[in-house]
Amino acid sequence: MTSPLIDNSDVPLVLIAGTLCNARLWQPLIAQLNVSAVICLTLSSDASAEVSSRRLLHILPPRFLLAGFSLGAIVALQIAADAPERLAGLALLSVNPLADRPENAVVRRAAVRTAREQGHGEWLAATLWHQYVAPCSLSNRKLQDLLCLMAQETDPDTFARQTEMAISRRDNRDALGLLTCPVLILNGEFDPICTLAHHRLVADSFPDATWLTLSSSGHFFVLEAADKAAVPVKEWIKESLNASK
Repeated sequence: MTSPLIDNSDVPLVLIAGTLCNARLWQPLIAQLNVSAVICLTLSSDASAEVSSRRLLHILPPRFLLAGFSLGAIVALQIAADAPERLAGLALLSVNPLADRPENAVVRRAAVRTAREQGHGEWLAATLWHQYVAPCSLSNRKLQDLLCLMAQETDPDTFARQTEMAISRRDNRDALGLLTCPVLILNGEFDPICTLAHHRLVADSFPDATWLTLSSSGHFFVLEAADKAAVPVKEWIKESLNASK
């Protein structure tokens, strides 16, 4: 039985994907949310979260629900810092809120060069797949193929800009204290990239946030466990819309 449509036409749901991702990331989740207005954004034009935030705030509606995944969550935090009054709700999925360590820059830029040489899909399968999902999902070839497809669809210049965005990111946890809207924090149980400790830092910065760790899933729980993720996301949407009335 299909659940009733959630009318959020006045407050659209804005979804910001992460590194080497595009709108494919969100399709299983969107299919279960049953909302009337969704905007999927891919980070492809900007080399810093600050620039991306300014550009997006210029084109987005006056008020919106905002969810970001991984690098997209970093941009979402920047948007929250720049324009907290524009947010009807904020969801941070697989987030590391800290500024990047300076020594990571060399490694990150070298990875961009290697991925360009090998092809993004092959490079991801060889280097990142085991960090992206829970152990129980490592044999999921369909999921691996989808992640590799998104990576392959990301051109090398875009990956380079996304990498510079990760390198230059700021710690915007203080911005959470300015928010009055509902905040949702979601992470996977098995995520070595954005760890439980990272999400605890965010939760400590906004004690009223709803924070859930999804079992048997990893960094890409949005694809790996879309059914599990959809439940709290839908509740967050309803709470945010009610609070906006």
